[in-house]
Amino acid sequence: MKKRFKWEPFALMVLLLLLGAWLVLAPGKIKGREGSREVDLRLGSSRGIVEVYRPAATSDPELRVLLRNGFVGPTLTPDEFRRLYGNEVYETATGAAANWAFRLFNITSWASLVWVLIGFAGQFAFTGRMLLQWFVSERKRESVIPEAFWWLSLLGGTALFAYFVWRQDIVAVLGQSSGVVIYARNIRLIYKQRRRERNAENMSSPTA
Repeated sequence: MKKRFKWEPFALMVLLLLLGAWLVLAPGKIKGREGSREVDLRLGSSRGIVEVYRPAATSDPELRVLLRNGFVGPTLTPDEFRRLYGNEVYETATGAAANWAFRLFNITSWASLVWVLIGFAGQFAFTGRMLLQWFVSERKRESVIPEAFWWLSLLGGTALFAYFVWRQDIVAVLGQSSGVVIYARNIRLIYKQRRRERNAENMSSPTA
């Protein structure tokens, strides 16, 4: 009998894609002016950013508070910003904009560095799976895909999916949402095959 095609993995793939798209495109995402730096901000229960913008390289920064609830604050000079929000908030905002590590990874806070590390971990897992597959194949002198390949793929894909959602990169989310389901499906098929083999062995073994 011809086995029917499993539609569930495809449906799960579509659902994961829609979830990623919603997380990336959901209302409340805010961005500052082109060329500005943004620093995460929380005022009470409201979340937003401090926009740090320099009209020229040698000029003082212009600062503005933007909240997810739609609030757009006035453009403030450094002195005005200090009077309203305090010197500590000002130093945090301008320090984040000037930090070389933040500029390198295109982030605005040390908390964002955690997401960058998650992204690196996912990429390392992806690199590791290919090196592992290559090593095993070279040892056996034939193309082999070990089980660990799929586990590293699943871990790496999940980490990169989360990272790209945080980055709001819909193209990368699309790529990872399909891959995660495929990796998980291959792992499930491996374990189903092993269970069938164990059942077959138990049925064929002589009873005492």
